Amino acid sequence: MGVTPPLVYGRTVFMLNISLDTLIAVLDYSSVIEALQQVFVSDFEMPLRHHHFYHSREGTENTLILMPSWTSEFLGIKQVVVAPDNPAKNLPSINAQYTLLDANTGQVLAVMGAAYLTSVRTACTSALAAKYLARQDAETLLVVGTGKVAFHLVQAHCKIRNYRRIIIWGRNVDKASKMSAKLLSLGFKTEVANSLEDAVDEADVISCATMSAEPLIEGKWLKPGQHLDLVGAYKPHMREADDLAIERSSLFVDSRDGALHEAGELAIPLKNGLISIDSVQADIVELCSARHKGRNSKEEITLFKSMGLAVEDLAAATLAYRRLKDGNLQ
Repeated sequence: MGVTPPLVYGRTVFMLNISLDTLIAVLDYSSVIEALQQVFVSDFEMPLRHHHFYHSREGTENTLILMPSWTSEFLGIKQVVVAPDNPAKNLPSINAQYTLLDANTGQVLAVMGAAYLTSVRTACTSALAAKYLARQDAETLLVVGTGKVAFHLVQAHCKIRNYRRIIIWGRNVDKASKMSAKLLSLGFKTEVANSLEDAVDEADVISCATMSAEPLIEGKWLKPGQHLDLVGAYKPHMREADDLAIERSSLFVDSRDGALHEAGELAIPLKNGLISIDSVQADIVELCSARHKGRNSKEEITLFKSMGLAVEDLAAATLAYRRLKDGNLQ
């Protein structure tokens, strides 16, 4: 199964080493969505992520990112290193590992690669937000992007609404076609759009996961009742939607601190005075705990901006650990 089982000698617990194949086997979308729902309404702690910069032997600045979070039972840390020179060495530019510990004893319970964990929990968080923000009668899903997160977004969103049409758009048509074909082989009825504007006009839910620094979604394209899900932009200069899209939408976020200051979609209009901190209606915790009901009407345009939270990784890692420890893969 690709997992080293725990052995107990006295009080020493030897950790699980969870492989990628095992994570794929145990982290189904419905269960991850449920695990996220549960952790968001629980008592958890999540300090701000740590950024540390250092230089490689070649003199390039690398970045170490640490993302800790804990509950009364588990503590987890995602360790990410961004090394810009790696592609020239035929290595990935981002390497990430996740460590899960017993919060009471400090013993390491499991280690696992964090790339797949991150992609799945990101997509499932967007789907969970759509549970509260997308219309119940939503029928057409548009996914903008052709990367790993976009691939998971289709499958996660389809656990929340019964979409009759799934449209894929990417700047690279060949990549969009390949992703569509892969999803078709899994039973999803997908089609590739040539025009992003036309695809937006036809969609009820628009989910974006790109590396675009310039807005792709224009506010003038949006129509009443749509839900816009923005995942990709993660730096203050990056944005997937323009100012008008922000102004026309009711704004929801995973966390105010991250979304309002780290992502260009909200940070830029906030800096320019187009929105204020109070423009955000609710965060994901407030939605899950029913402190905000989410969508108010069929005509409302809703927008969810996700930056990614350490507690999301903790929820997914804990789910994987529990299932392997208990031998329950259902």
